[in-house]
Amino acid sequence: MDEFSKIIITAIDQIKNAVVKIDVFRLHNNRKMPAGSGSGFVFSSDGLIFTNAHVIAKAGLIRVILLDGTELEASISGKDPDSDIAILKVHGNGYSVATLGDSQQLRIGQLLIAIGNPLGYQHSVSAGILSGVGRTLRTAGGQVIENVLQTDAPLNPGNSGGPLINTSGEVVGINTAIIGGAQGLSFAIDINMAKEIARQLMQYGKVTRAYMGVMIQEIEIHPRLRNFHRLTNTKGLLVSGVHENSPAKKAQLAEGDIIVDFDGQMITGSPGLFRVLTAEKINKPLQIKVLRKGALVELEIIPVEKTP
Repeated sequence: MDEFSKIIITAIDQIKNAVVKIDVFRLHNNRKMPAGSGSGFVFSSDGLIFTNAHVIAKAGLIRVILLDGTELEASISGKDPDSDIAILKVHGNGYSVATLGDSQQLRIGQLLIAIGNPLGYQHSVSAGILSGVGRTLRTAGGQVIENVLQTDAPLNPGNSGGPLINTSGEVVGINTAIIGGAQGLSFAIDINMAKEIARQLMQYGKVTRAYMGVMIQEIEIHPRLRNFHRLTNTKGLLVSGVHENSPAKKAQLAEGDIIVDFDGQMITGSPGLFRVLTAEKINKPLQIKVLRKGALVELEIIPVEKTP
């Protein structure tokens, strides 16, 4: 067997027992009516499961199917539509668990593997390369999802909520969307952000975040700029769009700016910005530093609470 195949097989073996199929039903006149399906993966031995919020959005009843065919009824432990993340719970203990990786260690061009249930074909596998990190994705419904990974791993309806793994079998993303009509454009939620979302959902029952109103993507900062401004960042966040009537617009942030510091904290990736945009930052004037046409510019921004 060739080495490439061995790498894929070894990675899948690390996680396959933790990947689940999710069937969603709506209840009508005491009858179960199919309302869609998707994927997910167990991340705690007592039956907590990551999936997408849109997978279970219309659920009256949720059924989880394990690799061995075991069917379990699941309840919703928490969900955050803004990040398209939901956490399900099945009863019992001793479940096979996926290992959660560190998406901060990802590199463009890295081989990644998607596992899910596209069009109902359980535990299907596809592979591709990482094309981008720290993207902001606008869905077909107009919703903006932050901190997504871009790959060219083929995805189809039913893949949503399944794991995107590295060659060590560690989950680095949650598959969430494709761009209709495009070739080789698939997206997954950054697992580091998913961990923080899960923490807030389990601790507080909801996610409260401060809102700036920018579309961003993670990029490398040119070494000459880093040296000139004595920055320790190797990466920053390129502003690719600014929402009208947003705090960012009022602060005069502009397309092309590169965010390198927020409220005195160095920003090296989109999950880092998400972690500092906490409830405590809402309605408070904060300093933000950006690279603009080679100059280091300091602005004041007042984030507001993000609303649905």
